[in-house]
Parts: sequence; structure tokens; C-alpha cells
Amino acid sequence: MRFARQLGVEWVMTSLRPEESTLANYQAVIRRFAAQGVKIYRLANDSCHNMEEVTLNLPGRDAKIEEYLAYIRLLGKVGIRYSTYAHMGNGIWSSPQREETRGGADARALRLRTSEGRWAGKTWQQPLSHGRRYTEEELWDNYTFFMRKVVPVAEEAGVYIGIHPDDPPVYDLGGVPRCIFGNFAGYERALAIANSPNIGVCLCVGSWIEGGERTGKHVVDAIRHFAGQKKLFKVHFRNVSAPLPEGFVETFPDDGYVDMSRVMRALHESRYTGAVISDHLPNMIGGRRSAEAFALGYMRGLIQAVSGADVNLSK
Repeated sequence: MRFARQLGVEWVMTSLRPEESTLANYQAVIRRFAAQGVKIYRLANDSCHNMEEVTLNLPGRDAKIEEYLAYIRLLGKVGIRYSTYAHMGNGIWSSPQREETRGGADARALRLRTSEGRWAGKTWQQPLSHGRRYTEEELWDNYTFFMRKVVPVAEEAGVYIGIHPDDPPVYDLGGVPRCIFGNFAGYERALAIANSPNIGVCLCVGSWIEGGERTGKHVVDAIRHFAGQKKLFKVHFRNVSAPLPEGFVETFPDDGYVDMSRVMRALHESRYTGAVISDHLPNMIGGRRSAEAFALGYMRGLIQAVSGADVNLSK
């Protein structure tokens, strides 16, 4: 926490294990950070994130939805007003081997032919992660069913849910279309279905730009659009070497194919007041703290460069 404060961090993202998700534990974590002058923006429960039972309507769906609703109610009780949610049916896809980026730092990479999905200890492979192909209509029906349950609870609890883009977006993987949160048109339709001020976007810049032109809107324009709708709740500040289908390596924020100064300027000009978080850092000499210090220092410099934008640094 001292390291975070030395970097100028105002808010933190942290998590507890699913079995620790109790009112007493959440309150204790909030007090612990508050004693150091740091506020909690998001307190995650990874059991309620990337729920394949919900996305694909698998056995146990109703129980998983109830678990998620209990989590949202708990956040509301302790006064945490934001949660990130991802709707991927077979996790985040990467190539097994990491690759080098600037200066020999190794980082996550994705080559579609060698990729596999991973989340919470589970692994999925091509060609069919769940034994069959799913249709886009099925996925939309499952999402709609879920939102009908979530919206009234989120509104009552006063919790805002930012939905993370598919990682990677656009491309069908393991027989599961990435048609909802893999492109701009999908987001528009999904937010219209939810039809709630409490359901919006966690815009992971890295995930969005992985899809390139196939996401349907440049990330800077997406920021302006969602912020203009008051639907932009959180931003992951990450860059990649190139868009798919060529494949990519996650790199330093100043070393990818997107000019991240334009991203920060768009946030400022859109009057965005949510959190910006470093994301998926390369392995640097000196370890995680070196990478975190570089990323947050770069972000702080950009914030000052765009005329003191009211953007919260988070870790």
C-alpha cells in the first residue's frame, strides 16, 4: 500500500477468494485500505466473472446467477459502487508461449492457430471448447436472460457494472461466437437490452484494439461514444504490438500500435471521471513493481499532459 501511495494511486482494485466473500471480510478490507488513505474502486470475486454456465446456458446456470446477485448485493451493502463483469464462455485466449517485447521483456502473446482459453484454472482448446458450436442467437438469448435478473438487483444495490470486452474480441473461438462484447455493434445492442444506467462498459483498451478494424470503431471513438452516453465506468490502459489476425504481443503502453496519448486525451475531453488501471504488464527486470511504476508513471504524465484531466489512477 505504501508503494501504491508513492506512485500517486488514489483507488485500488483488489479481490478476495470466493469463500471469503462475506460482509465482515469486505468491511475489513475496506478499513485496511482506508487506514492508508486509499479507497477501493472494485473488490472482485473471480467466481462471478467469466461464468460459462451463464454465457452458454450450462447446468448450474441458475445457481451461478444467484451467486452473482448475492455478490452484487454484498457490494452495495459495503458501499462499493462498481464491479467489472466479463461474459466470455471459454475464457481469455492466449498462445501457450510468451514472447518478447521491448528490451527482451516477456509478455502474453496470441497466435490464433496455437491459442487456448484459460480462466480460473480451466483450459479450453480448439476446435470445440464445449463439444459443439453455439449460435449467435443462443448467446443473445442467454445474455438477455441474465440481464433480466441482474438489472433490478444492480439498481437496487446502487452498483454499476462495467462489462469487459472479449479477449480477444471478434473471432469465434472454440465454437463460441464473440458477437456480443467483441465489437461495437454488439455492445450497442447489449446495452440497449439491459436498458439501465447501472449497466455499462469496462473498456479494456488492449482487448478492444486486438480486434483492429473488425471491432467496428476506433478505440478513441468508442471512448467518446460510451462516455457521452455516461456508460463508461472503467478503463484498462494497455497496448499491443498489432491487431489480429496477424497476432499480437502485449507491450509497454508507449510501444504498441495505438497512440495512448490519444486515448488519454479522449478521456479528458469526454469528461471521464472513472478509474484508469494498468493492465497485463510485461515482465521487467526488477519484477512487478518496476513494471507497475513505469506504467503508472507514464499514465500520470499523460494525465498532466492533457491539462490535468480528472482521471483516477488505480492499481
